[in-house]
Amino acid sequence: MSEATIGGIAGRMPKFIRRADPAVLTAFACIVLLLFVGSLYSRSFLSPEYLLQQLKVASFLGVIATGMMLVILLGQIDLSVPWSVAAGAMMACAAAAYGPVGVALAIPFGICCGVAIGVVNGIGVAYLRIPSMIITLATNAVAQGLMVVYTGGFSPQDSATRAMRYLATGFAIPGVPNAVVIWALIGAAMIFVLTRTGFGRTVYGIGNRERAAYLSGIDTRRVVLMAFAVSGGLSAFGGVLLAGYASKAAQSMGDAYLLPSIAAVVLGGTSILGGRGSYLGTVAGVILITLLQSILSVMQMPEAGRQIIYGVVIVAMLLLYGRAPASR
Repeated sequence: MSEATIGGIAGRMPKFIRRADPAVLTAFACIVLLLFVGSLYSRSFLSPEYLLQQLKVASFLGVIATGMMLVILLGQIDLSVPWSVAAGAMMACAAAAYGPVGVALAIPFGICCGVAIGVVNGIGVAYLRIPSMIITLATNAVAQGLMVVYTGGFSPQDSATRAMRYLATGFAIPGVPNAVVIWALIGAAMIFVLTRTGFGRTVYGIGNRERAAYLSGIDTRRVVLMAFAVSGGLSAFGGVLLAGYASKAAQSMGDAYLLPSIAAVVLGGTSILGGRGSYLGTVAGVILITLLQSILSVMQMPEAGRQIIYGVVIVAMLLLYGRAPASR
């Protein structure tokens, strides 16, 4: 086929397809493939009820991955997600034990605990110039220690509030789980921030070349600090929703979300080196990871095998992006 013919075919394609990121299109193509594979294992895999349940499960990962994407766009990484999730859930449930005022403040208090972890991460990265991998691992360990001290090493006895359970499992809109609505609202807000605000443009600028952004007069340290604070807050909010879904918090509830949140962002086409990516790609990556988890569960794949698959995906994408010319 000649180049002219190929060009003519491409010219007749819808405009949104021509302008779409190939990585995003690939992610959605993989979603279709997984749906087909899943339907071979179970006839109910394509039923509206099952797909809506999977979208509900995906919303928890989607909230957490939103914050992770913001950090990765900066060319950084947040490895404190596991215990940011657990701390947000445990502290929200703990606040509920302090009467009506505690119940009313449970959700904001849980989110604030995650924001506090993110602020510590942001100060370490932006102002102390500590590599993000090191400082976030350290804060994750500190948060784990504090939660173990709080519980005495035993499972938390506090229960989720009615509001937490309603946010995670209720239906404000008939037929649409509240968790899905919350993810949609957070996603819409993130799209607006990244595409319509100076903060979003600055995030991309720092990810492409931080020094150039700094020399242009941007307070890069403040932007990095805010990004980590948002990441911590969204991780904690994801934990609050998970606690509402399970009716209580658990110490290890965040462990299963670190690699999937990174993999979802990277699979959606966001460069692990920063400066490139779209939230639509992250949505595709979240759905892709959720469907993959579902199929692996149907196949009775052990947890160790799932972690190996996530790790292989991340390493493969790191190698792919590592071959691109460095922009910093």
